[in-house]
Amino acid sequence: MKTISNEAISPTDGGSLEDAALLERAKAFAEPLLVGEHLSTGESTWSHAQSVAELIGTLGGAVSLQAASYLVYACEHLSKPHEVLTKAFGEPYAVLAIETTKLVQLQKVARAQAMGNASPSAFASLNTTLNQTEAVRRMLMAFSKDLRVVLLRLSSRLQTLRYCAATTKTCPADLAQETLQVFAPLANRLGIWQIKWELEDLSFRFLEPTTYHEVAKLLDEKRVERESYLERLKAQIFDELKLQGIKAVVEGRPKHIYSIVKKMRGKSLKFDRIFDIRALRIVVPAINDCYAALSWVHHHFEPIQEEFDDYIAKPKTNGYQSLHTVVRDESGRPIEIQIRTQAMHEHAEFGVAAHWAYKEAGVKGYQGVSANSSYDAKIAVLRQLLAWERELVSPTAQPDVTETNTKELDDRIYVLSPAAEIVELPKASTAVDFAYAVHTNLGHRCRGAKVDGVLVPLNTALKSGQTVEVVAAKEGGPSRDWLNAELGFLASPRAKSKVRAWFNAQIAQETINKGREAVEKILQREGKTSLNLEDLASGLGFKSSQDLFEVVGKDEFSLRNIEQWIHPPEQTSQVDDLTALVTKKSKVNESSKKGAVLVVGLDSLMTQLARCCKPAPPDLIKGFVTRGKGVSIHRQNCSNFKQLEAKEPDRVIAVAWGSPNTQTPIYYPVDVALEANDRQGLLRDVSEIFAKERMNVVGVQTQSIKGVAWMTFTVEINDALRLEKVLGLVKEVKGVRAVRRR
Repeated sequence: MKTISNEAISPTDGGSLEDAALLERAKAFAEPLLVGEHLSTGESTWSHAQSVAELIGTLGGAVSLQAASYLVYACEHLSKPHEVLTKAFGEPYAVLAIETTKLVQLQKVARAQAMGNASPSAFASLNTTLNQTEAVRRMLMAFSKDLRVVLLRLSSRLQTLRYCAATTKTCPADLAQETLQVFAPLANRLGIWQIKWELEDLSFRFLEPTTYHEVAKLLDEKRVERESYLERLKAQIFDELKLQGIKAVVEGRPKHIYSIVKKMRGKSLKFDRIFDIRALRIVVPAINDCYAALSWVHHHFEPIQEEFDDYIAKPKTNGYQSLHTVVRDESGRPIEIQIRTQAMHEHAEFGVAAHWAYKEAGVKGYQGVSANSSYDAKIAVLRQLLAWERELVSPTAQPDVTETNTKELDDRIYVLSPAAEIVELPKASTAVDFAYAVHTNLGHRCRGAKVDGVLVPLNTALKSGQTVEVVAAKEGGPSRDWLNAELGFLASPRAKSKVRAWFNAQIAQETINKGREAVEKILQREGKTSLNLEDLASGLGFKSSQDLFEVVGKDEFSLRNIEQWIHPPEQTSQVDDLTALVTKKSKVNESSKKGAVLVVGLDSLMTQLARCCKPAPPDLIKGFVTRGKGVSIHRQNCSNFKQLEAKEPDRVIAVAWGSPNTQTPIYYPVDVALEANDRQGLLRDVSEIFAKERMNVVGVQTQSIKGVAWMTFTVEINDALRLEKVLGLVKEVKGVRAVRRR
């Protein structure tokens, strides 16, 4: 690769970028780098750059862009391209050349990946592949940064195909396919017909040479007769319109092989049924002349009604305007005629290139295009590109995306920030929608807006091309009026969701504040104001005090649970020495009446219910003599007890429940595990079941994972059999999947 040092570049002379000398300076700079170099197709890089510059000139591109075409190809031969080009030509040229070079490299990688994943016959298809769609997406990202890249890449690709056709070299199938599926539709979106048709015909020629030559032969068979007929017809129409006072230019329209084949295949027509084989174009000074010429044509020829289209009254999405009609002459031969003004014709041939505006134009602009109108041109182009991208990535997109999804396109607008950044919004969006699109916090604080420098009401609908400036407060939130559809403050679903989320957060905070106030009141009444709220929440089974306050504020958690946590039921005192646990026989009978546990064979011992299984009458139980803590009572099927029994079977003793005391029943804490579909009010509904059945809930632990709620309730019971009945009622609660005693 050739390199060039910074010292070899002279700094810019400060002359105007519009000066024709700039082009000569760019050529002089690039020539020593490009002469002798060749592209992958075998074409001379220097010749390619010259041809691209000439093509851009024929399309109406400014001298500055023609100069840039040389710098793009010189870029990859520089060791420090950004530094060198900035010093020699300025920052805009350096960025343009480097970004275009990056895009070229990206396309090469995308084509290589497509070739690696596709069969050889895949390129014969006209359907867009996923790989090529991804390439389109990346290309659009690059185009949005600098729209000049569009024209450079289209011109370069057309020159590559021209070279392959002129030298009879085989064009790579992946390059031809990419041209047909990416570059030609892009040129169509921008309305650059002159490039579009040639790209299509040349790429189709390389992809399907047999079909191409067959159609070309059919066109050529009666070419002399057809051209002679059209010359007579042109003279007749010209003279007749002149008599009507209409100064018209009448010319034949070129026949494009790819469009003929596409029409034959799309409509299952034979060649002789293609109407635009004989085609004329009438260019007139004004719009009223278009309709006057149309009236004359329909009066002197028989129109085919279903083949008439008025693209003046209803332009195509890319701005194309013209009258299209198909008529029959006295012999019944179909003739397609297009009627348009000179301005429409220039747009049809060159699209956005006919009025291209460049970033460095400043206030004066180029070729009579002001800086303000450059914004409009940029928005119009970007709108087409974004719409085209949405159509291509849509799984229902049609192969011909020229006029599809126009409704979706019309439902979007593009406005500018004060920094000239483009923001895409739904149609009928307001300054409030714009503010939320920029930043959520800016939307919340939006209090006023200026559109094109003029203060407007916040519910004023915006239009494409307008510059919007938001007047914001330092702090604050949205207005509830914004959610009133009749007032028209919001059109964007995103903005509406942000406003709703803000108010939902406010409601949630109000609920938390209500719950905090209730908890603090009960703590004050109980004389526990110094109690740590996080410890209280943790003791009640909540992750944080905020979670506790929220359920209390929603009335989904009883304050009685807090009272019971502060004043737990008195527990039997424990004695470390096991021998001190022996009491009188009469005590055994007394304890039995209270529902205590009777230890068989050892009079009466201090007992404690195991926390691992939390037994309750009438569970089958066994005792395990602990060291210093009396007898631990377990359910017989407790896994922990089975391990203890296996290790020290001599410490296992028989135990039984004493006779219950109906006057002062003893309550036992048990755990209930619940699994349910998470929803609002679930905790409240389950708690109500326990409350109706007079079962005291002394603890709750909740957790929600991916829409599934896991809850553990600690309830006090005096009869395990009655608990089974209550669990049956809980299982009937909406959303509950399973509930069981742990």
